[in-house]
Amino acid sequence: MSRRVLVTGGASGLGAALVERFAGRGDRVLSADLSGDAAAPTAGAPDNSAVVHRRLDVRSDDVWESARAWVESEWGGLDVLVNNAGVAGGGRIELTGMDDWRWIFDVNLFGVVRGTRTFTPMLKEQGSGWIVNIASLAGLVHPPGMGSYNAVKAAVVAFSETVSHELAPYGVGCSAVCPSYFRTNLMDSMRGSDSDLAATMARLVEKSSITADDIAAAVLEGLDRGEELIVPDEPARVAYDAKLHHRAAYDEQMRSIAVRMKEREA
Repeated sequence: MSRRVLVTGGASGLGAALVERFAGRGDRVLSADLSGDAAAPTAGAPDNSAVVHRRLDVRSDDVWESARAWVESEWGGLDVLVNNAGVAGGGRIELTGMDDWRWIFDVNLFGVVRGTRTFTPMLKEQGSGWIVNIASLAGLVHPPGMGSYNAVKAAVVAFSETVSHELAPYGVGCSAVCPSYFRTNLMDSMRGSDSDLAATMARLVEKSSITADDIAAAVLEGLDRGEELIVPDEPARVAYDAKLHHRAAYDEQMRSIAVRMKEREA
């Protein structure tokens, strides 16, 4: 059965891969992104008319309300909301300014909150639907040098769990997705003055053998199973398992990263 799906950040990276995967299943997809109508057609859709591109700035309440009005007018409801839009950030504690903290929270957390608040009344009235919030392994595992990114993604995980409990009586589900590093253009949005940390993150992204499409496929499989926490790749699952079941070794590994960071300062 065809679903009605809204994906934020749908013009590139994981968002574009998710749009293609949903459309490939025959779903109708609203790809919402800052680039809006300028976005390229989705090549993987069996019928590209099933994918609509619309400009959406996740920081704007008014724009979110406009998207809700479009969905209600054109589709009469929504089955899946994917809060995917996000930016990269982080850095050592003393090198991350408060403006950078505010910026990453406004996009990565408050964008998720705004989208969820906007569509919750519709989903509750329907008595059905699912919200997918793209977090990160950084929401579960917290290496040094990434304070703002770890904190904002952990907040997305906590918010998602709250939403899943709160909306369950209405027949609405919610998943948090926590991938490790995968090849994407996320680093293009990187902000901050800690150039050493930025270079390290860029290397990890470039070295990864995991693609955005791999993550998108795992997300849809997780949704099929109704998973509320989707850890979509093996490196992420190994790291999270280490924290849960081998805490001393996990802490030692995290502190060894901090030691290497200190040595590079010398």
